[in-house]
Amino acid sequence: MMVDWRLGKLQFFTILFITLLGFGFAQEEKTVIYLIGDSTCADKNPEAFPEMGWGTPFKTFFNASVHIENRAKNGRSTKSFLEEGRWDDVLSTLKKDDYVFIQFGHNDEVKSKVGRYTTPEEFKTNLKKYVKDSQEKKANPILLTPVSRRSFENGELTDTHQQYAQLVREVAQEEQVPLIDMTRKSMDLLEKWGVQKSELLFHHLSPGEHPNYPNGRKDNTHFNELGARKMAQLVLQGVRELKIPLEDQILKR
Repeated sequence: MMVDWRLGKLQFFTILFITLLGFGFAQEEKTVIYLIGDSTCADKNPEAFPEMGWGTPFKTFFNASVHIENRAKNGRSTKSFLEEGRWDDVLSTLKKDDYVFIQFGHNDEVKSKVGRYTTPEEFKTNLKKYVKDSQEKKANPILLTPVSRRSFENGELTDTHQQYAQLVREVAQEEQVPLIDMTRKSMDLLEKWGVQKSELLFHHLSPGEHPNYPNGRKDNTHFNELGARKMAQLVLQGVRELKIPLEDQILKR
């Protein structure tokens, strides 16, 4: 009986080891989507809630074969993301067939943001570096133009990203990489919702409405939960329009 018991125990641990080993391989085989960019995409700390970047709800759109690494951070530009070593961190784990969604512009284009501002020439150079570095790893770079601010003048929405969004389009064409034009998509959405209703998408709070913002908030750049989800849906729409393999990994509901 002792021999049988030991053999049974050995078989148990052998099966357990093989199972765990297989689980580890399954984890490694996942497609990883890296999101790099600024606050409009970034995950937020609890004290910032209900402000939300579109990268947070975007995580819920894919099946178990996909893992999303949201590396976007508040206040970053193509320049500061590189200088802080954040891109090097992505490259250290980026592998073949992964995706890199690249969305910058908000901070690059503002000259008063010292350490973040990039000239148009620098902006294009930095974007091309992200693209080429990704391709060297045999990963799939996808460029996104910056999402629109809520900036209405006399009832008309202003394109505050006009120059830098066009630079992203130029890089996508020059480097022959996929583009999701979030500037145009988000502007279409804001124009459809109009001046008043579009406030519902942004980080607007009355005084006393939320304990994180006792004095209220009026922010026409960053999104609330609803706005983040609507922007994430536009990114997902862009994925479908590109007809890339990632489309097959979207959840079927």
